[in-house]
Amino acid sequence: MTAPADRRRAAVLGSPIAHSLSPVLHRAAYAELGLAHWSYDRFEVDEAGLPGFFARELDGTRAADGGWAGLSLTMPLKRAVIPLLDDVSPTAAAVEAVNTVVFHRDGRRTGDNTDVPGMTAALAERGVDKAESAAVLGAGATASSALAALALICTGPVTAYVRSPERAREMLTWGERLGVDVRTADWADATRAFEAPLVVATTPAGTTDALAAAVPDRPGTLFDVLYDPWPTALAAAWSARGAAVVGGLDLLVHQAVLQVEQMTGRADVPLAAMRAAGERALAAR
Repeated sequence: MTAPADRRRAAVLGSPIAHSLSPVLHRAAYAELGLAHWSYDRFEVDEAGLPGFFARELDGTRAADGGWAGLSLTMPLKRAVIPLLDDVSPTAAAVEAVNTVVFHRDGRRTGDNTDVPGMTAALAERGVDKAESAAVLGAGATASSALAALALICTGPVTAYVRSPERAREMLTWGERLGVDVRTADWADATRAFEAPLVVATTPAGTTDALAAAVPDRPGTLFDVLYDPWPTALAAAWSARGAAVVGGLDLLVHQAVLQVEQMTGRADVPLAAMRAAGERALAAR
């Protein structure tokens, strides 16, 4: 039986991957867009297995003849994928992280980073398009994307609260590279971050729980990149003060909209339907 001419495949890769909401969001977009023959799956793939996955599943012939349209990448693959691509966008090159791969009809494989514009879009949706200064909690991979986003909206210094001198050096290096005035401070003083008008929490689940009791009466805006569990203790304390909170689902949806646009070529990607699908999936967990 011949496959439909408009059949295309996409997927999210990473390790661990079982928790990913990306299939829920992308499938919701396909349903709204009438892309009945598009599919979106998840695959458990680590750094060592990524070249083999490309060789096995994504050879140039199958990628170009109506098979694979694109990939979403999560940790630990965002940097590991770069040598396997023909080209990467300036944004992805600046943060040395690719979260979106598009397979073109001519066989080219291109990489982009939609986390950075996804962050700025999520903030803009809540009315934050400028900040006089900001604070970043953490210094992992997500923190570099946060700095790239802050480079676009922050007019003053960004203070990164980190746990080690090595992490401090990394954040200073990223700041120089991205044109951000980065200062560093010890994690022991992390509650001082709450003095900033914009706080971006990029740490793993549970890391900021102990800081929740120190949220001031009138904080600025919190951008907590986690979405499961949600709300985090910090986000709940922030909301209890009546202050603005941007969550990880906001980021996930906005960056996924950009991924769907690139993979499908459609400009009418349904953000609201994707967010609603994500909210339902989280509520069911």
